[in-house]
Amino acid sequence: MSGTPHILITRQDIQAAIDRMAGEIRRDYTDKNPLLIGILKGSFIFMADLVRRIAMPLEVTFIRLSSYGSGTESSGKIKVLTRLSEEVKGRHIIVVEDIIDTGLTTAYFVDYLNKKKPASVRLCSLTDKPSRHKIPVKIDYLGFTVPDKFIVGYGIDWDEKYRYLPDICYIE
Repeated sequence: MSGTPHILITRQDIQAAIDRMAGEIRRDYTDKNPLLIGILKGSFIFMADLVRRIAMPLEVTFIRLSSYGSGTESSGKIKVLTRLSEEVKGRHIIVVEDIIDTGLTTAYFVDYLNKKKPASVRLCSLTDKPSRHKIPVKIDYLGFTVPDKFIVGYGIDWDEKYRYLPDICYIE
């Protein structure tokens, strides 16, 4: 893989998708005060923009999970690096992801949340790579379906590099 990023999704298209998703969330969660749980580190930029666009009462927290390490392929083993401190029982939860790749990490976390008996759990992801799914994942709010390329930018990294890029790019 070379280190030269090529634009796949422009910053303008990203912002338009966030506006659309925020409108859908506002419509679905009026008067429900949802708890948005961002999966760190990749979701932080997306989640910040999303929360500002939702522009209604909600709460925010983060959790760190890992299945990559420093490689480009998911290890398939999910590690919880930080735990939730907020109570989720009876709450409306929206899990915020930067990318759904194999689906293993997301499915693991949704299962973890459902054991805590929330009122509902929905998934919001900026990107989805369905060609790589190892298990089915239901995405309720989706920005983009992306091809089977290694993507970076807008918070998404490759070994902690390229998060700063304002567009979503791919690296060959």
